[in-house]
Amino acid sequence: MMGDFLFSDEPEESVSEIEQGTWKVLIVDDEPEVHAVTKLALSDFEFQNKRLEFISAYSGAEAKQLIDVHTDAAIVLLDVVMETDDAGLQVAKYIREIAQNNHIRIILRTGQPGQAPERQVIVNYDINDYKSKTELTAQKLFTVIMSSLRSYRDIITIEQSREGLEKIIKASRDIFSAHSIESFIEGVMQQLVSLLGIAEQAMYATTLVAKNPEERNNKKLIVCSGTGDFEKSEGKELEQVLEEGQLMACEQALINKSIIYKDNYLFAYCTSEYNHKSMLFISGIPKNLTETQRHLIEIFSQNVQLAFENVQLQSEIEATQQELVFRLSEAVEQRSSETGNHVKRVAHICHILATGYGLSKHNAELIRLASPLHDVGKVGIPDAVLNKPAKLDAQEWEVMKTHTEKGYIILKDSPHEIVNAGAVIAKEHHEKWDGSGYPQGLKGENINIFGRIVALADVYDALRHKRCYKESWTLQNVIDEINEQKGKHFEPKLVDIFNDKINELEAVLIRFPD
Repeated sequence: MMGDFLFSDEPEESVSEIEQGTWKVLIVDDEPEVHAVTKLALSDFEFQNKRLEFISAYSGAEAKQLIDVHTDAAIVLLDVVMETDDAGLQVAKYIREIAQNNHIRIILRTGQPGQAPERQVIVNYDINDYKSKTELTAQKLFTVIMSSLRSYRDIITIEQSREGLEKIIKASRDIFSAHSIESFIEGVMQQLVSLLGIAEQAMYATTLVAKNPEERNNKKLIVCSGTGDFEKSEGKELEQVLEEGQLMACEQALINKSIIYKDNYLFAYCTSEYNHKSMLFISGIPKNLTETQRHLIEIFSQNVQLAFENVQLQSEIEATQQELVFRLSEAVEQRSSETGNHVKRVAHICHILATGYGLSKHNAELIRLASPLHDVGKVGIPDAVLNKPAKLDAQEWEVMKTHTEKGYIILKDSPHEIVNAGAVIAKEHHEKWDGSGYPQGLKGENINIFGRIVALADVYDALRHKRCYKESWTLQNVIDEINEQKGKHFEPKLVDIFNDKINELEAVLIRFPD
């Protein structure tokens, strides 16, 4: 008896390149043999380190369902004659006209070319190739799949580039809006990713978004925007989202102030005129970047920081303007019996009411910023009148009422939108829906919507808090009073919104107590 043979374990196949997903190929044919032969002929096919993933449909109806599910399919090998003589043609029509999928490459295969003449099909249907099953050898199948995938890749790259450019255009149009920084960076990153071909995810981190003094002093890199796995990492420190090897590469890029390429990712140091540190990370990049691609990354890493700093500077200017408005309003309130938090509460109450009323996001934000100026005219009212603990006599009341006109005169004719809105609010926030208010006795919708909203917000907050001339009212008493003034002092629609949003309004009072 022969001795036992000992065989060493077969060495595992070394994987030289990480597989970057698959190309989806939809096979639509009512003959199972066609599916089997097609899969066998293309079993070892690979393009750009990605293999093929086959999805089978055995009828036109089933194909339509799969097209809706697999919107990212690259190719459909489509039989013409299945449950009906033109089932395949109807699928092609469905793909382009109903599913609105113009990316997928449609290769029509038929065993009966006489029933669907090539010239007629090419003219009438948006297909990309037409083959008879008898002529489609393994080599020709390989060739047609390769050429179709190249076309699909280029179409997707162009589409990604278009989407990135569209985001950049939108960001440049509204570059100084609240979310412009995020949308701008997201757009330029997507543009760069599309130009690199198969990059998977990107992330931008900077010291510019540090929110507290400790982070700013330590120059912590904070994730500002990201795609893929980094999409939910915004606001986190870079050390919290990177692996150890990636952190080492990042440190190297920071120290050398350069671009570091590692395996299938890179870190690009972003230059700055203001001693800020920023880092661009891209993973899933091609193994062999061209000199053009490397140069593009270098230019991008320089320019994206400059763009970001410009937008950040504008944001800081706007924030400074807003703070000055609040501080001016607080200074005015300190002369009276009201506290500085009164203007903060009124601002947030106005925003809630404006949003509930259906004002645009811009106008809701505008009234929040401008409403603190509603009583700025009180700067011209004598202390004896402004802080009198008892009821004002007729003459004193006439003096008090002049604060609306005084405020309007102070703020009018400004080139700034917030100040102009403040002028309207200062003048009209004591007008009443029934026309019995002051200074002009305006009625109904002749009162600016900003004035109508601030009128309700101001009264609500004043009644809910103690003043030198009165105690605070209970919530129920305030609700009763405001509903009693529905159609008199206040616009009925606003009173309905007030009732609906009362819990949100009360939360504002808790957030900013006296």
